[in-house]
Amino acid sequence: MTPSLPDLTRIFARIGWMSFGGPAAQIAVMHRELVEDRPWLTERQFLNALSFCMLLPGPEAMQLCTYAGWRLRGVTGGMIAGLLFVLPGAMVMLCLAYAYARWGQVPMVEAVFLGVKAAVVIVVLQALLRLAKKTLQRRAHWAIALTSFVALYAFDAPFPLVILTAACVGMIGMTSHHSAVSPTPSAKVSPYRTLRQAAIWLVLWFAPILLAYNMGAETLTTVGLFFSKLAVVSFGGAYAVLAYMAQEAVTTHGWLSPAQMMDGLGLAETTPGPLILVTEFVGYMAGFGLFGPVLALLTAAMTLWVTFVPCFLWIFTAAPHVEWLTTRPRLTSALDAISAAVVGVIANLSLWFALHVFFNQLTRADTGFAPSLPVISSLNYPAALLAAIAALLLFRLRVSLPLTLLIMAVMGAGLHQLGI
Repeated sequence: MTPSLPDLTRIFARIGWMSFGGPAAQIAVMHRELVEDRPWLTERQFLNALSFCMLLPGPEAMQLCTYAGWRLRGVTGGMIAGLLFVLPGAMVMLCLAYAYARWGQVPMVEAVFLGVKAAVVIVVLQALLRLAKKTLQRRAHWAIALTSFVALYAFDAPFPLVILTAACVGMIGMTSHHSAVSPTPSAKVSPYRTLRQAAIWLVLWFAPILLAYNMGAETLTTVGLFFSKLAVVSFGGAYAVLAYMAQEAVTTHGWLSPAQMMDGLGLAETTPGPLILVTEFVGYMAGFGLFGPVLALLTAAMTLWVTFVPCFLWIFTAAPHVEWLTTRPRLTSALDAISAAVVGVIANLSLWFALHVFFNQLTRADTGFAPSLPVISSLNYPAALLAAIAALLLFRLRVSLPLTLLIMAVMGAGLHQLGI
């Protein structure tokens, strides 16, 4: 089914404003809106796209959203979907960065988003169960998902290694149970068209950096180059590069303090859109410390540009070839294995997110393993209470997701006012 542009815009705007809670929750929201609630994508198309986006640098949820828009309405649809996924969170983050730079932490805002995050934990659990049921059809898939989860959570294995290992296992040791299909016209793309798309987006990517360099704007140029490099090496999404970004931004460049970096991450976790929007906070603080609030807008804008324009480059250059991949049995088996590994990846992200919502302190076990373990005495009782209420609303009463998020935001603010 091909939606009209107004319908596509409306639904992807809805996805953008509901995309709280990191990639696991965002993928869940997209699956509900694009596969379950309306027949815009099939389960196979969604999983193939998700597996493909997991192989790319950058925020996989944003790239999945862009791919879905492209799949439905071409480049125009991809632009609409990608922008609407990023802009709501970017606007919220800009307002929060300004408020933080001027007044520090805003307790009421944190309380509102605590209610949202508690609800998101339940949404993620719901989506994980649904995705596992539809993806893990064979014992080998269950084994890959479990191994991927253990490798990431217990041994802190590199994300790209987990995905590539799953792809190799699928390609060598498995046969796909999906019948091959002929590529659609959208999949038959000439090399010239691919190179043209790559050239267009490369020019768009580096144009503002070159402009800043020619104008002698040293800080703006440094910000652009640093976050451009980050966009290329950020395999596995924001979680994979946060430590490197924090070290460079705090120690090497001195744009903000360690405490400010952690506060920025906290704000990014409570806003809609990808967690990598923390880069906007870092860019804003870099400009604010040197130039004040007005010119800080330029450093924030530069950060957003070089973080997300590469995502359009990857998708519009490579996405037309995804359907061709599905016509090759071995490659299809590899994608099936990656889809199974993705279940383990999302389980790991879900657990990471839940631990940070429900516990104020985490610690590492004194063993050869590397998992984060909760400090039981640091249990956040308001968060646990809010999550229980969210579970009641979603599982038992079948309340819609937007209304549930609104109710939980209000309840979070209410608990704060009561001093709980």
